[in-house]
Amino acid sequence: MKFWQRAQNAGFKIPELPTESRERTFPDTNCVILDGKLVASLIADQCKELGKGRKQPKLAAILAGEDPASQVYVGSKGKSFANVGFASETILIPSSEASSDKLIETIEKLNADVSVSGILLQLPLPNKMDEAAITARIKREKDVDGFLAANMGLLAIGNFKDTFLACTPFGVMVLLAAYGINPAGKNMVVVGRSNIVGKPMALLGISADSTVTVAHSRTKNLPEICRNADILIAAVGKRALITKEFVKPGSVVIDVGIHRDENGKISGDVAADVRYIASALTPVPGGVGPLTIAMLTMNTALAAWN
Repeated sequence: MKFWQRAQNAGFKIPELPTESRERTFPDTNCVILDGKLVASLIADQCKELGKGRKQPKLAAILAGEDPASQVYVGSKGKSFANVGFASETILIPSSEASSDKLIETIEKLNADVSVSGILLQLPLPNKMDEAAITARIKREKDVDGFLAANMGLLAIGNFKDTFLACTPFGVMVLLAAYGINPAGKNMVVVGRSNIVGKPMALLGISADSTVTVAHSRTKNLPEICRNADILIAAVGKRALITKEFVKPGSVVIDVGIHRDENGKISGDVAADVRYIASALTPVPGGVGPLTIAMLTMNTALAAWN
């Protein structure tokens, strides 16, 4: 598995799941639950074990503005790092003080700080700042989100020993591997073309010898294209867009979306009726979300150790 090369060099292994976990299904279906929360916990265990006697990884998260979702997300990352014995700090910059110069100055200080393994700039930024230009100031060696053009370029040319993989697509690949789902020779359809998920996911699929189609909101005949997928990855950001009419019987479906309704209920891009068609499906919550944080933790360890 090419995508696992850097992690393997640091001593990480694809998690081995007990048989009962690999065979657990959604109620009244034959659809296997792809338990991202379980796989993430096993990755966390490896981070904790491999960290013994090594340099302590440290993540510095920059949180500009007062976005509630960003505050919750950064807070959950801090808890995950503390649970495995890694260090983290959050640098809070209120909207009234947030400017491009202030953020770039903060990034440059963290670039020069040898105790900091990884830097995370939480998006979105306030005050209509140029997010791409500011993110680009992070050193490639500390880009544990895997968002920089340099790291994306290394992924595109297949250099897996030096790059950082974007955390969500990285987590999807680990999840498939943990459940023994081999993408080689399969048709993979990625619905979504963002730099954070869609594009790196497509590149990872290609590296795993899948035949990859990238679809999006302007794709014509989207249900027909999705029905061609052996592995369907929904990362389009539209609640319950993917219904059973989009899914080929027996396919594997990965739901990257996350939405919260007015009652606080969380759901994804994939409708509930898909579980009666697919052979395996990620739940929301408890699927891809926990893996994103687990892979950020691993990437920060890789930045510290190799």
